[in-house]
Amino acid sequence: MKRHTFTGCVLLLAALPVQAQEIVRRQSGNFPIASSVLVPAGTEFVFLSGTLADVAKPDVPAGSVERLGDTETQAASVLGKLERELAASGLTLADVVKMNVYLVGDPRKGGAMDFEGLMKAYTRSLGAATQGKLPARTTVQIVALPVPGALVEIEAVAARRAAK
Repeated sequence: MKRHTFTGCVLLLAALPVQAQEIVRRQSGNFPIASSVLVPAGTEFVFLSGTLADVAKPDVPAGSVERLGDTETQAASVLGKLERELAASGLTLADVVKMNVYLVGDPRKGGAMDFEGLMKAYTRSLGAATQGKLPARTTVQIVALPVPGALVEIEAVAARRAAK
């Protein structure tokens, strides 16, 4: 008898609606990234593959940085492509919870990554449009990307409350 009572309680609890919890982003300081993002159970994820920039100047020889543009130009192109990919899933940049940015050193800057150029494009794309919903982010300098002249690759993870 006790076994049936316990089973009945479990079934009753399973039938109650579960409140979907919000994604919680914590930001420390004024830098435009989240220091942490808490994603509750029951959240749907969309993983966006690493994305490279489109050609900015088709009349410039292939394989050159000038063909794809400087870091700011490439970052803006990549973020635009990610935004369109997110839209195909009904999401926006405000739904991105994690972003990894890979920068190649710019030969015009002595081989140093152009972090300032990245941030110009990043703050334009993730500024007011995300309404403070910033992702946790990592940015690293790497030796090269698979496309000659590419300076920027970005991959992202977006999340949303699961449909009821």
